[in-house]
This record gives sequence, C-alpha cells and structure tokens, in this order.
Amino acid sequence: MHYTLNESLPPLDRPVLVAALDGWVDAAGAASAAGAHLAEPGLEVAAFDPDALFDYRSRRPALDVIDGVLTELTWPAMTINHVQPDGRTDVLVLNGAEPDLNWQQLSSDLAELCARLNVRQWITLGAIPAAIPHTRPVPVMATASADGLLHNGERRGPDGRLRVPAAAVSVFEAAVTAAGVPAVGFFAQIPPYAGSGYTAGTVALLRHLERHLDLAIPLRALEETARQESDRYDAAVENDPETKEIVSRLEFMGDEEQLPTGEELASELERFLREHNDDEASGPGFG
Repeated sequence: MHYTLNESLPPLDRPVLVAALDGWVDAAGAASAAGAHLAEPGLEVAAFDPDALFDYRSRRPALDVIDGVLTELTWPAMTINHVQPDGRTDVLVLNGAEPDLNWQQLSSDLAELCARLNVRQWITLGAIPAAIPHTRPVPVMATASADGLLHNGERRGPDGRLRVPAAAVSVFEAAVTAAGVPAVGFFAQIPPYAGSGYTAGTVALLRHLERHLDLAIPLRALEETARQESDRYDAAVENDPETKEIVSRLEFMGDEEQLPTGEELASELERFLREHNDDEASGPGFG
C-alpha cells in the first residue's frame, strides 16, 4: 500500500472520483489544470508516497533559491482531495504528477480506495492534440465503460479500434472498472500549436463535467483567461498571412467535419508562435 488515508474525513455520500494527472494525455496542461481548479480549496483525502511513485532523475523536485539561499524544495506529488463544488455533491479529485513507477500496485490501491470510500463513478479528464483551430469551440470526446453512462448529448468515441500508448490515469481507470466502478472519460481536443497552457480546453472539460454531474463549478476567472489567450492568438495570426491561411484551412476542414493529420500544420504554427513570442505573450498557450 503506497497511500495514507485521512482518518478525519467527514461522511461522504457516494462520491464521484475525478482523475486528472499531468504528463501523458494532458496536451497543453489542459486536463491537469482542470483537476487543480476543481481540487481547490479542498480537504486532502489521501496522499501517495512519492518515493514509491517517482523517478526523481526524470521528474526532479523544484528548488527555490532566493538571494543565494536554498529556501524550499517542492516534490512531485499525487493526492486525492475532497470538494463539494455545489455545496452538496461529494467529489474526490485525483490530481498531480503522473507516476513513473508501480502503476499496477497503484491501480490496486485506487480500486481499494474506491471501495472504501463507496465511489459511485470514476471520471477521467484528459486532453489530446488535434487538428483543431483556436477559433472554434473545443471538441470533447467521451468514453464510457458501459452503455447508459453518458447523457446530455455526450457521445462515446472514437468509432472502431484505436491502439495508443496508455496513460497512468487510463490504467487506473481500467483497474477500478474491473473492480466494479462505472467509468467515463472526457478528452478535450487541443490545437497542435498550443503551448504550455490552453485555458479554453480546461474550461471545456469543466463544462462537460458540470453537465455530466448536474452541478455548478465557478469558472468566471478561467473563462476570462481563455478570452485573453484567444485574443493573443488572433493578434499573432493576423500579422502573418501564411499562418492565417493555415488557420483558415483548419477552420474549413473542421466545418466540413474533415480531420487532417495536422503534422505539417502543427510544425508551421509552432514555428510562427515561438518566433513571435514576447514577454507579454509568454503565459499559457505561448510556451
């Protein structure tokens, strides 16, 4: 067992567990940002032993040095927090860094935790790069472990068989599903030229979560940040005719429901936005 459970928890009424980790299946950090937003403020439910989870050579702790003094180390972590976004619905949020090690043991631990806490549904939040322009609403793909779990217009996809490298959060979902917990997933599709943050994707995931759970999540500040990011993208693209044409092609393909590979378009747009990056536009979406 690699976790410590908070024994002072208040009674929970059949909570849902929302899982959003950084790393794989977290394009532009949109999913982990959604999890972090949802988890604050919250009560820590369970903490996982970082020494059992992380290879510190590949995911090193952050060191703060102030005026030549080593002041603080921040270690990678994965935790579960308890929140009630609407004041009545119990939501557990698995958030933090994707583990490097012991995925199978962690899967067993999480299945055990779900049983101990009487979790009624597991919800994965993820983000994947796609040939989508920033000028269009963020598409969100849904997955479900069984028929009847999706509603409010949510559609399971993609059709057919898709074989991809698995994220830890998906391995965990498979384990809790095998243990009898129903599971759904929501995956925002992110423009391939988005940088270190794409707040529109974060908002799209949280809006889908709102509708799925029929609860309200405070999103005003995130929505304003998303608008500001969109304005910066618009200004950057407007000043480069070649890139403007690429975005127009993406818009047309999306409107016609065509899905190009996007590799050449992504390369060109990444080049442009990096060349035009400045201090004012160095925040999320321009990394």
